Amino acid sequence: MPVALQDLGLAVKRLQHRHHRTLDALLIEQGTTLVQWDALRAIHRHPESTSHELALLTFQSDQSFGTLAKRLLAQGLIERTVGPGRAIRHRLNPAGEAVLNKGQAVVDRVLVESFAPLSPQERDLLHSLLMRLLP
Repeated sequence: MPVALQDLGLAVKRLQHRHHRTLDALLIEQGTTLVQWDALRAIHRHPESTSHELALLTFQSDQSFGTLAKRLLAQGLIERTVGPGRAIRHRLNPAGEAVLNKGQAVVDRVLVESFAPLSPQERDLLHSLLMRLLP
């Protein structure tokens, strides 16, 4: 019998929630949070992006990302410059790169453990199927 779509959606959500809980707890030990680390990752991957672009990449509202960026700036992890119009551009500084890299090791460890029950081929298939569902 095929899996009920609500059960499938719930399984995806439960896995995401487990990752978030575990990562938040471990990243706190590194002096950051999952939300902050994710913002640093987005800034690293998309340097000179605007607040709006980074808000979209991190699943936040513009206002929430603006508040987060101010915290990252106050912690000395990013630099912001004024772009054309009212745009504010973001980039990591060396301290932000260090926090990002420290967190990356934690994230990698959690994800390796989480996906260990799957073979490399199963992970590739799962990724391919999820990407088909995303725009």
